[in-house]
Amino acid sequence: MSQAKTNTLFYVAMAMLLVMGCKQGNNKDNNTTTKIQPKQAVNINPALKKPICCESNLPSRFKAVAVSQPITATTNNNHDGMVWVPSGTFQMGGDNSQAQPDEYPKHKVTLTGFWMDATEVTNAQFALFVKATGYITTAEQKPDWNILKKQLPAGTPKPPDSLLVPASLVFVAAKGRVSLNDYTQWWAWKKGADWKHPHGPGSNIKGKDNYPVVQVSFYDVQAYCKWAGKRLPTEAEWEWAARGGLTNNIYPWGNEPVNSGKPKANTWEGVFPYKNTVKDGYYYLAPVASFPANGYHLYDMAGNVWEWCADYYNNKYYSTLNPNGVTNPQGPTKSYDPDEPLAIKRVVRGGSFLCNDSYCSGYRVARRMKTSEDSGMEHLGFRCVQDK
Repeated sequence: MSQAKTNTLFYVAMAMLLVMGCKQGNNKDNNTTTKIQPKQAVNINPALKKPICCESNLPSRFKAVAVSQPITATTNNNHDGMVWVPSGTFQMGGDNSQAQPDEYPKHKVTLTGFWMDATEVTNAQFALFVKATGYITTAEQKPDWNILKKQLPAGTPKPPDSLLVPASLVFVAAKGRVSLNDYTQWWAWKKGADWKHPHGPGSNIKGKDNYPVVQVSFYDVQAYCKWAGKRLPTEAEWEWAARGGLTNNIYPWGNEPVNSGKPKANTWEGVFPYKNTVKDGYYYLAPVASFPANGYHLYDMAGNVWEWCADYYNNKYYSTLNPNGVTNPQGPTKSYDPDEPLAIKRVVRGGSFLCNDSYCSGYRVARRMKTSEDSGMEHLGFRCVQDK
């Protein structure tokens, strides 16, 4: 799957549907899974009447109660499991006809070198953090309606208490062809879904120490970074690293189409969201470093899971930059997504196991997507960076 967009609208619709008495279906876990039935739904926002991809319009989870969890910052200079990404100058932004408006204008960026995790942060690494700190992730916390309603249109009805429980979003394959304008066809709100149970209560991470941790919010990954003595990459750092030393290429591996030749990344092959041929060997997540590294020896810079970046998302950000070039850009000072102007969003990059060229191209190095800070999803993880 692939990218992010009208998050809160999903739950506006869900809240209204539940108040209106819509059915809860596709439930194998004792009513722990809620799927929206579009035929019974309120009118879908016009912004959704266009093709979207696996991360487009990604619904966010309900805002959780803020839990005071002091994390002791670590000084870490050993760079274990990291690779050096050299300084340099490149043209940041869209490279081909698939590029979206927010990938333009293409612009010159100069960056100082930095260390970057060779792989996405794994379950084993995140488990060490939780064990050391007792940290409770966003998905494990009960949502707070008083906080959530501030992000929603006035008059949005409160969902029933049965929905305001620790939960998160999981991918549920459709049974056949569906409209790619309607993400409710493949996303479900599942009680008990969290980093230890990425697909809900019936799932676990036993034997998956080397898989990327998922179902982690921006707050969660910031806490991990502080504990590990690292930070999240800026959007510019992430794109420069993903390009791996190549100039104006479309993908981390070059310009060969994703489905040509040998599998290059963990993506969706077939017809999304119901038929995956599993040509690359994986239906859901793959262990980190299952595919060749790019020119900077970084793995999974395309596919597997989307990765959090430090930057706020603003669809017009590139147009505000100095046309003569910028050095070490830190992103916009405020978040803005015209589809959800009240939501605070961060950039996510890299695509996921759900990305497919027929509706999405999230594994392109220039592809910009976004999601709200409280989001936790089955295909969203992260990696860290360090300065010298």
